[in-house]
Amino acid sequence: MNRYFAINMPFWRFARNTLIVSCAALIPLLLVFVLRTPGFATHLLNNGAASNRFLRQVITNGLPVVFAVNYLSFFLFAVGANARGRGPLPTFYVLIDLLLRTVLFIILHALIYALSADWFGSFGGDPVVALQVVGPTLVRSAYYENISGVYLYAALVGALPLYFEVIQSQITHGAGILAQVAGRLPAKAGPVILALILIAVSVATLTGVAALIVRLQSIWG
Repeated sequence: MNRYFAINMPFWRFARNTLIVSCAALIPLLLVFVLRTPGFATHLLNNGAASNRFLRQVITNGLPVVFAVNYLSFFLFAVGANARGRGPLPTFYVLIDLLLRTVLFIILHALIYALSADWFGSFGGDPVVALQVVGPTLVRSAYYENISGVYLYAALVGALPLYFEVIQSQITHGAGILAQVAGRLPAKAGPVILALILIAVSVATLTGVAALIVRLQSIWG
């Protein structure tokens, strides 16, 4: 990880590596989504217009969102790795990732949906309608019920090394709340289990915020 994501690395190389990892996470999840949706693969193969719309959605919506969120996590990882040896990495790294990835994921979806309505005529060509479906779409994404679920889980690939780095740093220095929690888990698997728990918290946080948006829309609508 340090070889491919370092704070002193040129921006273009850091971005290139983030793009490669994002695509590597996105493509298999897309295949799983297509294959597990009854009739979807056949529809895409037999309908050129549908295939074009699907690819356009992935390129203009999915890839930018996954890239941006993963770039955030890899950047935080690089900052933390650069500070390795100066003491335990603070839990703040995890908290800022949880907060910013949720904000980025929602705002980028809203922005891209609105632009898609304007540029491609999606959502009936109405940006307001596009914004109204963001909340409900993201609520269902956690259950892998729509293509945004693919983007959600592909964007988690950058979080895992960051969370593991912070946890391991705190364990090494014997300080930090995450080290205390990991100490209550099976010794060797503790850091990995805790990192996966934090991943689940990230998904739950996004789902909760999206559900809140839906609730507010119902009140104000």
